[in-house]
Amino acid sequence: MQTVVGQDHHCRCQSAVGNVFGLVTSAAQEGFRILERQDLAPRIHLLRIAAPAIARKAKAGQFVIIRVDERGERIPLTIADWDQDNGDITVVFMEIGASTMMMATVGAGDCVKDVVGPLGVPSDIDNFGSVVCVAGGVGVAPVVPIARALKQAGNKVTCIIGARSHNLVFWEERLGSFSDRLIVTTDDGSYGRKGLVTEPLTDLLQSETVDRVIAIGPSIMMKFCAKCTEPFGVKTVVSLNTIMVDGTGMCGCCRVDVGGVTKFACVDGPEFDAHQVDWDLVLARQRTYLEKENHALKDSKWRAFEKTLVRARE
Repeated sequence: MQTVVGQDHHCRCQSAVGNVFGLVTSAAQEGFRILERQDLAPRIHLLRIAAPAIARKAKAGQFVIIRVDERGERIPLTIADWDQDNGDITVVFMEIGASTMMMATVGAGDCVKDVVGPLGVPSDIDNFGSVVCVAGGVGVAPVVPIARALKQAGNKVTCIIGARSHNLVFWEERLGSFSDRLIVTTDDGSYGRKGLVTEPLTDLLQSETVDRVIAIGPSIMMKFCAKCTEPFGVKTVVSLNTIMVDGTGMCGCCRVDVGGVTKFACVDGPEFDAHQVDWDLVLARQRTYLEKENHALKDSKWRAFEKTLVRARE
């Protein structure tokens, strides 16, 4: 695997984010140009970014680390799509904390400071037979390239989408185009089947042969998908979204326990055998900086609002 920083397509454009933070005034700032921005659902956004060096190397299951500006946190995001001919990559993210809130304020024509990748070990793609892909919430985005690759490899692909409500379901048609069967569930029953993704997953395990399950979404969802498949002895793969800093394994922030051995999600993963993951440790480590994140979020709301005002006055 080769990791590149898409240096061959830096743009020089005025950074609105920089203006808000006081990093630049009238000077131009290098970065990676946003080619397109879409709002897919409430607080869920798509960015298509010019990064030809990354697009040439990207494979299903890999991710990038993005920094919006010089003061920004490093945000790991799975590559949801890429176009080698046009030299761009697509990422999808949800506004959860301060950094993703700031990222949500950039638009087409803006630049982000850093895009590093492709990082991580690509998904294991082969003709396994019958594969079930479970996508919870924003996890639909990373499942799409995996489902596409699995379908191209000759698998029968069943996809399950889970969301809290109908308005949070996105990319249903896109995922459906790579699926032999698509099941949608919502917690409140406003669309598709009412309930959790584990319910149709259990039905499939009980009624037919399933050779592999891939689950991507909130950690608690992946944990219970693993519990569903374990009694059936079905190989289950999850993609862990851990805290990351450098993306090379040096910082140790992304360490996880897999089968009693310490692994680093950024270099050994992000995909692991779900039945070997210490889920209690994963969930506990996600809460490590919760207090600081809440503090930063309160501050970022004012900064994001200030940037919105700057845009409105332009």
